[in-house]
Amino acid sequence: MTPHGMRLLILDDDAEVVKFISHVAETFGFETRAATLPSEMFSILAEWKPTHLAIDLIMPDMDGVEVLRELADKSVQAAIIVTSGMGIKVLEAARQSGIRRGLNIVGVLPKPFSVQALRELLDGGKKGTLQAPTIRPAAHIVSCSKPDFLEALEAGQFVLYYQPKIDLALGNIVGFEALVRWDHPVYGLIFPDTFIRAAEECGVMTPLTYRCFDIGLQWLASIEHGSPLTISMNISAVNFIDLDLVDRLHWSCLRSKIDPSRVTLELTETSAVDNTAAAFDVMSRLRIKGFTIGIDDFGTGYSTMMQLMRLPFSEIKIDRTFVGTMHENQESMTIVDSTIELGQRLGLTTVAEGVETAMQMRTLRKLRCDVAQGYYIARPMIEHQAKRFLAEWSPRQMGPMIWTEHG
Repeated sequence: MTPHGMRLLILDDDAEVVKFISHVAETFGFETRAATLPSEMFSILAEWKPTHLAIDLIMPDMDGVEVLRELADKSVQAAIIVTSGMGIKVLEAARQSGIRRGLNIVGVLPKPFSVQALRELLDGGKKGTLQAPTIRPAAHIVSCSKPDFLEALEAGQFVLYYQPKIDLALGNIVGFEALVRWDHPVYGLIFPDTFIRAAEECGVMTPLTYRCFDIGLQWLASIEHGSPLTISMNISAVNFIDLDLVDRLHWSCLRSKIDPSRVTLELTETSAVDNTAAAFDVMSRLRIKGFTIGIDDFGTGYSTMMQLMRLPFSEIKIDRTFVGTMHENQESMTIVDSTIELGQRLGLTTVAEGVETAMQMRTLRKLRCDVAQGYYIARPMIEHQAKRFLAEWSPRQMGPMIWTEHG
């Protein structure tokens, strides 16, 4: 075994590609093995237990998407790199499929790919593997009733994971995004994609939002740091019909001794806020109290510009789909560049999510994006891991130099 215990299993029927990936990985400190058939790969997987997988989408008897599906069924938590000569759009679709099944997809590589591109994903996979939570697929949970949610709330099963956000000008940690997970006693850790819609339909978003808000503020208040850190939390459009929301969140800030200006409420763009007096009242009062309101997943919904015109946003979050493909897809690069410029012109903070490589980090900094978050920096962590990460953080940990001594 290598000193760091890193094992890479390669699934590809092209001997030259296998030789290339193996050489790059071995010079980077990995032990490697390869398979030309998925059946062979699964046999090696069970016996060798690799920490990393490189999977080609085009295979003779079982395509890469089927392989990813079986890996998810087996609850495999290795860091996965997906490769193919089919083009970035096919790769991105496969990546999204894997992520939605709970797999740890650290990136995609369109063929032919460079040594640097492969090294960056292997490096990001190292970081991701060390910090990845244990997750079991939640595919069997189809629906949840209101009693299920209320029982889970009462039992304290909803927990927060914290992902750091980096100031791209200086490299400092400026805050964390708090991400809710359901620590289910049977199914393990469940992502919000699986249960948030059901929570909205069951009418339990209000108590769930308040519980998450209280937990996040309590954690933020426990941190001793040289400069005030911010915390971002997702909020549902359903919450904006609750006229008590503003006073309840403001009271929670006062109780935790957290200034509301340190709190960003992220509204997913595609969950369009109803054009009602109540929604405008709530958003206006939140801003008056000092809260920051961000528009999440910017560019993926139909009402982008109308929402920016109508609602008092102060932050734009660029969707991970565009950030992740901007070096392979000119359309994605144009969207990222234009969104940053739009944010600058409107006086809004721009945040890039889903940053997975040093190249993406450097490009975002060059484009003068304000803040970045993503697996290249750190995966979401439980509270004590996030505190330790903050205490040990230095911009020089990023591998290839992003920040010089003079910024």
